[in-house]
Amino acid sequence: MDIKDRILYEDNHLLIVNKLSSEIVQGDKTGDICLLDKVKAYIKEKYHKPGEVFAGLVHRVDRPVSGVVVFARTSKALGRMTEKVKNRDFHKTYYALVKNCPPKAEDELSDYMIKNEQQNKSYIVKPGTKGAKLAQLRYRVVADCDNYYLLEIDLMTGRHHQIRVQLAHIGCPIKGDLKYGFPRSNPDGSIGLHAYKVVFEHPTLKTELCVKAPLPDVMPWKAFDIE
Repeated sequence: MDIKDRILYEDNHLLIVNKLSSEIVQGDKTGDICLLDKVKAYIKEKYHKPGEVFAGLVHRVDRPVSGVVVFARTSKALGRMTEKVKNRDFHKTYYALVKNCPPKAEDELSDYMIKNEQQNKSYIVKPGTKGAKLAQLRYRVVADCDNYYLLEIDLMTGRHHQIRVQLAHIGCPIKGDLKYGFPRSNPDGSIGLHAYKVVFEHPTLKTELCVKAPLPDVMPWKAFDIE
């Protein structure tokens, strides 16, 4: 799907895109074309921009995850949005598909996590472990269908692979997530995790902005009626 068909919001300051599960948001060692480069090319073509185009990534989303990604179109907007993320004034809601029903219908998870750079994997460790960071999220079971449970997740911190690690820790690895204990991969290489919604104050208009990305148009996502 062309990027212009995946624009969720656009003005002079921000560009918000519905990311595909196969895309990387920033360039890496794979050399694959990243979403950031696609955004720059889109801006350059649409607005007939000469020379280098500015676009700044406000937050990251893992490659096998789909959904909302926010870019800033000016350095001023990027600076203000970075502060919002840092100060937790940038609220993200995800949906996750899990095979196992969580131990509670809703709960707040609070764990200490550490990232292993060489493995590109994070682990839950004991409080006080050197380098560990606090990870917090809230989840609730909102539906079940086709032998899967749909969890709504409000992310309170932004740690590496946080949702994937914390759900696996309570016995609910995300569908297709081999790295964190799900037994089978998804055919398209995705995992059952979707960045559904972001809510924040617009960096210049100072009004609340709420942007949603529709769930992927594939099963079992299609079995759930989420507006």
